[in-house]
Amino acid sequence: MRKTFFLLILGLCSHLLVQAQELRATVSVVANQIGTAVDRKVFVTLQNQITEFLNNRRWTEDSYSQGERIDCNFLLNVTQSVGNNTYKASLTVQATRPVFNASYTTSVMNTMDNNVTFKYVEFQQLEFNENRIGGNDALVSNLTATLAYYVYIILGMDYDSFSLRGGDPYFKKAQVITNNAPDGKDIAGWKAFEGNRNRYWLQDNILNSKYSRFHEAMYLYHRQGLDVMYDDPAKGRASINNALQLLLAIHEDTPNTMLLATFFTAKSDELLKIFSQAPPQEKQRASAMLQRMDVPNAQKYAQLK
Repeated sequence: MRKTFFLLILGLCSHLLVQAQELRATVSVVANQIGTAVDRKVFVTLQNQITEFLNNRRWTEDSYSQGERIDCNFLLNVTQSVGNNTYKASLTVQATRPVFNASYTTSVMNTMDNNVTFKYVEFQQLEFNENRIGGNDALVSNLTATLAYYVYIILGMDYDSFSLRGGDPYFKKAQVITNNAPDGKDIAGWKAFEGNRNRYWLQDNILNSKYSRFHEAMYLYHRQGLDVMYDDPAKGRASINNALQLLLAIHEDTPNTMLLATFFTAKSDELLKIFSQAPPQEKQRASAMLQRMDVPNAQKYAQLK
């Protein structure tokens, strides 16, 4: 009887291990700019529901152990109440990936989306249907569509960092969301004509064959670069340098793409640390490349000279 009980518990634990979801998301909903007209409990409830939505939903068909879940942060900053339970907000999304043989984690995603308008009534279910993304109410669906979009971008970036073009299936899911996104006069961020830094352009750049070298750069940077630096720092830096050469080719073809801006937002501080340990000539080459590609952080990279 005891053996049977032990095997039953072991089987249940194994099942839970296999069924672990993909994300370990920390969610914060802040509403410091909203007056007392809205009960603050609404945002606490929303934070809890978003946490459950992100962490308890299966986003892939792969099996994840608890230790393999992707650490990420979602910060929803509610900036305005426009009435009828409708809010305007910004969304900051960050995700990290562990580096092999190290306690260090590297940022694979760090972006802010300033165009999140949504409707939320406390305790309403957060629903997302990939076959009917617009739902019954576009403003209600816009929140979950936006969250799901960034989940798939995170998954794509993570998979790309472990295998060449491994993220394609998830980037394509983000594209499907974009193409079928909720639509309305108060909803923005899903269309090309709404600006050159939005959800449309990020997924467009990622899947555009013109920028296909980005995927090779992601693999070189992480799997053949960071992951080997514990055993061979020079070899790891060489792969990261090769990744930067690929990104430079993209920059020379099309300067100021959202894709490269997103990459360097996540990587600028890390790149400075990586090449600060390089020989002088290698530092100078890296500094020159980085200053050309990442103008907002040019002064930072000038320290490498």
